[in-house]
Amino acid sequence: MFRRTRRHALIASLAATAVILSACTTAPEPAATPTGEPDPDATLQVGLVLEPTNLDIRRTSGAALEQILIDNIYEGLVSRTQENEIVPRLASDYEVSDDGLTYTFTLNEGVVFHSGTALTSADVVSSFEAVRTDATLQGNADFASVASITAPDASTVVITLTEPNQNFLFTLTGPAGLVFQTGDTTDLKTAENGTGPFTLARWSKGSAITFTRNDAYWGDPAGVAEVEFQYIPDFTAGVNTALDGGVQVLTAVDPNLAPQLEDSGDFTLTTGRTTDKATLAFNNAKAPLDDIRVREALRLAIDHEALVEAVGAGSTLYGPIPELDPGYEDLSDVVSYDPEKAKKLLAEAGHEELELTLTIPSFYGTTVPKVLISDFAKVGVTLEVDSVEFPAWLEDVYSNHDYDLSFVLHVEPRDFGNFANPDYYFGYDNAEVQGLYADALAEVDPDRSAELLAEAARIVSEDHAADWLYNGATITAVSPLVSGFPQDSINSRIDLAGVTVATEK
Repeated sequence: MFRRTRRHALIASLAATAVILSACTTAPEPAATPTGEPDPDATLQVGLVLEPTNLDIRRTSGAALEQILIDNIYEGLVSRTQENEIVPRLASDYEVSDDGLTYTFTLNEGVVFHSGTALTSADVVSSFEAVRTDATLQGNADFASVASITAPDASTVVITLTEPNQNFLFTLTGPAGLVFQTGDTTDLKTAENGTGPFTLARWSKGSAITFTRNDAYWGDPAGVAEVEFQYIPDFTAGVNTALDGGVQVLTAVDPNLAPQLEDSGDFTLTTGRTTDKATLAFNNAKAPLDDIRVREALRLAIDHEALVEAVGAGSTLYGPIPELDPGYEDLSDVVSYDPEKAKKLLAEAGHEELELTLTIPSFYGTTVPKVLISDFAKVGVTLEVDSVEFPAWLEDVYSNHDYDLSFVLHVEPRDFGNFANPDYYFGYDNAEVQGLYADALAEVDPDRSAELLAEAARIVSEDHAADWLYNGATITAVSPLVSGFPQDSINSRIDLAGVTVATEK
């Protein structure tokens, strides 16, 4: 039986961090250490790019919600670190049976919802039963193998699966695993009732969301009295706001603008790893992208090294699994920059001259499209760029699959299952990949599961089901007054409980 406690998880997380950092060729610049005392009454102002459309994290997908709500407002039985290590949260510890079918969680004492109601195991059961039975809730499909959710007593929850699922515990670190008060009637689109270290103070739509410290929090109190998330979709405006003192932390800094912040002396820049996969999607179900020769030719036409240099942050990625996820393998041997071979493949496919349209959400800017237009032109492919608002992208590309090529950052960790889903907008259908993915999920041994994922990922790359232009890195500008701000994986999760703001440098 596998048992995980908060202390053991912390040790494992620190060990993993040490290994990862020692393997890096260059270590990131450490943030400046504030010399003043942390101010418990301080307001932390953070600049973000993408604002949620509503706050109902149970029914609305998207990284913009998870980024600010999980761990800050809402909590699950388990959570994850910046390195994607699973750690206990509302559960003080947990056990997984040897056959991978039974999960037993012990709840921490003294947990209270923001409404003042004490949390019990009944709240966990009702929250998870809702996910299991309601197809409109986030994570419903991930609960398909859940046979039962029971509460033997007020502080114990037992979940039994019909078959092992290597990703199930990780699923509980996301929206599907959040715990809500039984029978609560809060309108989650505009309000909240979580158990986290912050409560929602106000939301000025189109501008900012403000959290305040939860003084009744069951764990260590948050280090600041208030957090204000300012939404600044324009990268230049974000830098100007930071330089004018409007925010102490600016996330998603445009690499081309980063020197302005660094040269000012008012910020330290950190470069964080992410699971962001800059995905050039091919519509595998639509001609001419249904021809593997065309897909391979497009990949061969792209100078990935030059593209990463143009973007200014990140690293090359030649497959669907990034380094922070299980199953990662360097797949640079699958495809290389070879325009001449690309031309030959296009000629074989009968497309010496080809016109394609790239559909891209407008907030991604023009750097990637410009590189693709130039690279494709060299092999006889004319690329038209259709820059659209994100809701239009969701409807046309994601929902209706009406596109040739598309570009978005897929930021979610462990999302390889998209390539094992023939109904996903990629239109990729490979029975062998689907079988390997199913086997990987059912495999109890995590190392063997990762091997199966790596095998499946290689097939996906060899099928040229998409192109992964780069693995994104996130540049964050942090004031020297701020301590403890997360560095890695912040595009999908920003845990702010331990962040402090000093009174002076």
